[in-house]
Amino acid sequence: MSDIKNVEYGLEKIFEGAQDFLPLLGTDYVEFIVGNAKQAAHFYKTAFGFQSHAYKGLETGCKEFASYVLKQDKIRIVLTTPLTEDSWMNKHIAKHGDGVKVVALWVDDAKKSWEETTKRGAKSYMEPIVEKDEHGEVVRAGIYTYGETVHMFVERKNYTGVFLPGYEKWESDYNPEPVGLKFIDHMVGNVGWNEMNTWVKFYEDVMGFVNFLSFDDKQITTEYSALMSKVMSNGNGRIKFPINEPAEGKKKSQIEEYIDFYNGPGVQHIAVATNDIIDTVAKMRARGIEFLSTPPEEYYKAVPGRLQEHNHELGEDIEKLKSLGIMIDADEEGYLLQIFTKPIEDRPTLFFEIIQRMGARGFGAGNFKALFESIEREQEKRGTL
Repeated sequence: MSDIKNVEYGLEKIFEGAQDFLPLLGTDYVEFIVGNAKQAAHFYKTAFGFQSHAYKGLETGCKEFASYVLKQDKIRIVLTTPLTEDSWMNKHIAKHGDGVKVVALWVDDAKKSWEETTKRGAKSYMEPIVEKDEHGEVVRAGIYTYGETVHMFVERKNYTGVFLPGYEKWESDYNPEPVGLKFIDHMVGNVGWNEMNTWVKFYEDVMGFVNFLSFDDKQITTEYSALMSKVMSNGNGRIKFPINEPAEGKKKSQIEEYIDFYNGPGVQHIAVATNDIIDTVAKMRARGIEFLSTPPEEYYKAVPGRLQEHNHELGEDIEKLKSLGIMIDADEEGYLLQIFTKPIEDRPTLFFEIIQRMGARGFGAGNFKALFESIEREQEKRGTL
């Protein structure tokens, strides 16, 4: 069983502590600033099974940028690239490479969400604006979080259009089949030395989140490196933001490597849920996605002992999991299956996690050692360990 430092009473009690001044309905979209959105869109369609959804650019009258919106089940990603030399996006790309700029949150009242968070200390990114077209109106407002990352509040209850005003439906002859991705389970942010608690306090005080899981450098450690992490969640549990910071180790941790190449804090990985991880991962591998190396034989031999009372409900073929490199862990609520891609860009920054929850509400603490040893093997190849 995972050694999780949890609060003494159950998760339901913890979530009761989340304040209700900022009700969040879910993740609305995630926007990446990229060097070439058209080519990036082709990659996400081909490798991840996303579908063409909406577009904004020169053909729609926008002269400053081009945005491609892709969708798979409840997941929407927006890929945006600048079209002018003086765009702020050029500096963002030069500094960070392709990366997540906006984590948009679906709300019932964007203006109130902005007011409640800014009066509690959030730095405003965008004051509430009303965007309209023939399909109705959308209200958006934004605040800064760690680094240059932004939370955008999106109110779309009075809108029936494809995405946002100014976007048109993106018709495409090329739409590979989805791979079974359902929704965003959680998104992880990396911050600098001694900054984790600052951002934990931000999410508690500014957004009414609660810290329901904590992992220290004794739990997340290998022979060479360590890190610390705290998981923040809103009241209904739909939005979960783990926050990582480096810890002292013999060599450079993955968090330090990320911050060096991203040049500051930012979104490290996006965890997307599936109902059939074996099928999803097999399809993604066939489409060219590279995953971290498979844990050693000893890891899979130890699975029955680690799962303890969940063995009787385990309907998984361990050999099949091993052949794909999928890891398994359990907590008091059930078990989960997870696997991590290698960084999807040349900079060793952003990657994806594929996760299937079979009741478990944790984050695979029992897999941390095997996972980070696998990451270290990749760091060693890159010469950044």
